[in-house]
Amino acid sequence: MLILSTYFPIQSPTLIFFVVLLIILLAPIIMGKLRIPHIIGMVLAGVLIGEYGLHILDRDTSFELFGKVGLLYIMFLAGLEMDLESVKKNSRRFLIFGFLTCLVPLVLTYVMAIWVLDYSRTASFLLGCIMASNTLIAYPIISRYGLQRDKSVMLSVGSSMLSLFMALMMLAGLSASYGTDTGFLFWLLFLLKFVLFCAGSVWLIPKMARYFLRRYSDAIMQFIFVLAVMFLAAALSEAVGVEGIVGAFIAGLILNRYIPHVSPLMNRIEFTGNAIFIPYFLIGVGMLINVGTLFESPRMLWVVLLIAFFGTFGKALAAYLSSLLFRLPKASGHMMFGLTCAHAAGAIAMVMVGMRLEVSPGVFLVNNEILNGVVIMILITCIISTLMTERAAQDIILSNKQHAVNGSTADNNPHADDEKILLCVKYPEIAPQLLELSIMMRNQKLNRGLVALNVVYDDNKAAAGRQQGLQLLEQLQQRASAADVQMQTQVRLASNIANGIKHAFREFGCSEIILGMHVHINDNPKFWGEFLQSLYNGLNRQIVLSRFVQPLNTLRRIQVAVPSRAEFEPGFHRWLERLARMAANLDCRIQFHGRNESLELIREYINNHYPSVRAEYTYMAHWNELPRLAETIQEDHMFVVITARKGTISYKTALERLPRELMQHFSGKNLMIIFPDQYGTQKEESMTFTAAQHQEESSIYDTIQNWIINRHSLTLPKWADFKWLRKRNKI
Repeated sequence: MLILSTYFPIQSPTLIFFVVLLIILLAPIIMGKLRIPHIIGMVLAGVLIGEYGLHILDRDTSFELFGKVGLLYIMFLAGLEMDLESVKKNSRRFLIFGFLTCLVPLVLTYVMAIWVLDYSRTASFLLGCIMASNTLIAYPIISRYGLQRDKSVMLSVGSSMLSLFMALMMLAGLSASYGTDTGFLFWLLFLLKFVLFCAGSVWLIPKMARYFLRRYSDAIMQFIFVLAVMFLAAALSEAVGVEGIVGAFIAGLILNRYIPHVSPLMNRIEFTGNAIFIPYFLIGVGMLINVGTLFESPRMLWVVLLIAFFGTFGKALAAYLSSLLFRLPKASGHMMFGLTCAHAAGAIAMVMVGMRLEVSPGVFLVNNEILNGVVIMILITCIISTLMTERAAQDIILSNKQHAVNGSTADNNPHADDEKILLCVKYPEIAPQLLELSIMMRNQKLNRGLVALNVVYDDNKAAAGRQQGLQLLEQLQQRASAADVQMQTQVRLASNIANGIKHAFREFGCSEIILGMHVHINDNPKFWGEFLQSLYNGLNRQIVLSRFVQPLNTLRRIQVAVPSRAEFEPGFHRWLERLARMAANLDCRIQFHGRNESLELIREYINNHYPSVRAEYTYMAHWNELPRLAETIQEDHMFVVITARKGTISYKTALERLPRELMQHFSGKNLMIIFPDQYGTQKEESMTFTAAQHQEESSIYDTIQNWIINRHSLTLPKWADFKWLRKRNKI
């Protein structure tokens, strides 16, 4: 032991980081086998390796730095992942639960400290402020279960910020009462600074985000920009006299709509925080805890039990009372209690403030008994919080699955579970945006991969085109992996681009196609004529054409033109589902223009399936109003046209003018054209025998040619040169 003690505590930065990474790696494995949340493992590991344990590591500046970043990260992620529309709709609930979870434990702890522990009124009030606040230490559990937008979770996050803010304000008042600059002017100046900080953040951060995200698409630059905004907001928050976690939370709320929840950028933010910063914070909290103080005297154990019990009981009383008032299920009450009962670095910070306040010369407001009691209380509440949150998350997941099973009926859309999106890419400058659109539209719950296709025209430049296609698809696959989305890719040679897409569509068993229009594609009549007509005549499934002039995550509104009788088409719910999901992920408004009969059904669907989507409904009497509608489309809007194939119930002759009207009135605008699903067989199946045979032969040839190219890197002459094969008796 003496020999080992000469090597501890470890001083080498390399070994310090190695030990921390080892804990981050092994804690989930060991705790998983014991069926204990791994967050507890991080805290207990901090207790074990810290100064009051085996003293393997000192709590040096690295733990203070990364721990601070981890705490900011927790609050920033909480703000990013909140459903702001639900927050607005449930603002009364947030206020009620926030006041209850702050005042109930404060009053109970204050009375207990005066009557049972015989503390002074100021010391009791400080202890009450500590128990009134809480830290969302169990929030990573929520992220792992994907419950960030559950009602009970959002109520807990919002109320945590409200209770923390109220506790900090009361602590500031207590601290100011020991100073010389207290009074009306002090509080007026403090309130003015905080209001200016909030107003400045709301005004400046969106402008910075829109400017930066529109001009720079590099993944690393965007990630660094987001972190810079978070730290700037936290620093400014501390400058006005409020804890930095308040600023980080406000920054997360403001950036919420600019960082979609299914985007690669959000994936990078969550990964970095959950892999490094948040575990560092948890380990640092454990290193503060001295379990040995529990056994110094019977009174010390009594103090710890009283503080932990009354503070935790107050949080439980507030949580379960609120769940009863809001008529939430029992699992939601467990979740609200689990998330709001933990105390961590915020409690330490408040205790440190009390240790600097002198009651009389040489006598401070907080003594060692209160300090040790609060630190041990942190360990107890962290364990309770993680266990309750884990249990509640599992109960909510099981309850949601049960409701989904019970709520399923035969009336549901039969195509609701056949989703498999085919992404056709050609232009490298717009391919990433098409991938982002596909990710926005896909159903995360199904967790099905995408199919990316690059069709190369079979001519003397096919080899070079194939190589460029492989490079493009490789880049897209990397982007998809960053968003944790699986993707199949294929480069296909074809004598006809539309036929190549149709063949791939059937081979992969896809449900819909997403295509891109180049910014200047409107000038190409061949695109609107031969290619597009061949594609939608040959497939009766949904086809989405898109053109972007700015990034998706900077859109403020989606405007949808719906033709009359669109609700009678088989693909009505598919395109409506995709657009609603896109609006939800982008957190932008969506406005539907159409007849009242269509709008009523759209409103019903949105209210039932996407109640948080901010939808508006505007009457449009006739399709001829499209030019007038163009005047309302701004640069940060997406204009969506629901069109129809000839012979369908919603088709109208005015749709024949659509290409010319789009080129004339919607040039330079974000544009999307949707051809909905249709019943029936493909039109090429009803061709004459000769044409059908030629189509089959062309398909066989394309398949053989792709196989030869993939196996032997050889290129055959194009199909048109084999004129002798076109005779049936020669096949």
